[in-house]
Amino acid sequence: MSTTFIKECADCGSAPVNHWSERTQARILYYFLPLFKPFRKLAFGLSKVFLPLNGVILYYFILLLARLKILEIKDEADEKNNWRSRVLWEEAKKRGIIMKEVRPFGTYIDNYWCEFNSKRYFFEGLPRPSGQHYESLDWMDDKTEINQRFLKQGFPVAHGGVVKTFRQAKKVFATLVKPVIIKPNEGSRSRHTTIHINNETELLIAFKKAKQLCPWVAIQEELVGSVYRSTLINKKLVAVLRRDPACVVGDGQSNIKELIIKENNNPLRQGPLFHTIPNDKTVEQELNYQNLSWESVPKEGERIALGTKTSRGVGGGIADVTAEVNPDNNKLFNEIGTYLNDPIVGIDFIISDIKKSWCETPRCGVIECNSLPFIDLHHFPLEGRPINVAEKVWDFVFPISK
Repeated sequence: MSTTFIKECADCGSAPVNHWSERTQARILYYFLPLFKPFRKLAFGLSKVFLPLNGVILYYFILLLARLKILEIKDEADEKNNWRSRVLWEEAKKRGIIMKEVRPFGTYIDNYWCEFNSKRYFFEGLPRPSGQHYESLDWMDDKTEINQRFLKQGFPVAHGGVVKTFRQAKKVFATLVKPVIIKPNEGSRSRHTTIHINNETELLIAFKKAKQLCPWVAIQEELVGSVYRSTLINKKLVAVLRRDPACVVGDGQSNIKELIIKENNNPLRQGPLFHTIPNDKTVEQELNYQNLSWESVPKEGERIALGTKTSRGVGGGIADVTAEVNPDNNKLFNEIGTYLNDPIVGIDFIISDIKKSWCETPRCGVIECNSLPFIDLHHFPLEGRPINVAEKVWDFVFPISK
């Protein structure tokens, strides 16, 4: 659904969604998806046997629909495409890989096919070689399932649970070390997520916000530190970035208001990817939480968070830290990739300092995994060097295209 017909929502941030639609989709997935899981392996097995025939039929069916003007076949990316598909397309062209997009009635749905050396794959978002069943795709994007499975494996995660009523929320809240975080159990981009919750009054407000998007609410201990996105291709870590909320770095002389003005003059913050840091009540609330004010003067090198959401649309930033990752953390990410056994994985991990081992850092852990990570984030960091993750994707899908 186009955001043109969606009301602005402060809790959705820069990417608002239809609340009713999100709640309905969550209910459908919860009640009906499990019914189809027993048949999924059989479907994948049959598709592997009949893959060549199915691929040919689908290809010519798409061509027929295009001839009937029911759908469009795009040869180039345009303003409707997200940046993930744009970097993937750009790298494909360099290698002589044919990549085309399918748009039913001109509607962008992030569906494509790619061709190289007589092989053709259809995909949504990111390409995976067809004919292989990756079981973790059935549950990887489910935050609750990930949390439960990772606990059994000994991977670090936040303690907590999923609830449906506020009475249940209070019971879980009482067992957790404060502060806690509340978010919709199904969702993305930190929509309707509330952090720094220390009492039941704050808990109720956050609970109601999360329920607007999903009938089930996740409540967890708030981990300490920055959110790091680790991207693995073919079970190997290829890039790590730090996702920052709007923030400034002290110089020992300027106050926070002056540092914001200076940071907002950064040419990279003039769009289309990064945006200026807002000067509003949300920033003031975050400063108050840290016992700071607009006139506070941070120490040289001290990083001051000015918000809770890492979205670029509300002033968030991205820094490449691939070369700084502690060996223990590197090993952990690769072990998670091996356990998930999926060729494309994004891991969101919170830790106070990625240069320090997770084994020696309290209140750190995985908060979620993604089967369709936005690899373009690594291509366009606000700080640090860009890493061409699209190159790694095509290395895996079409190795001989290098």
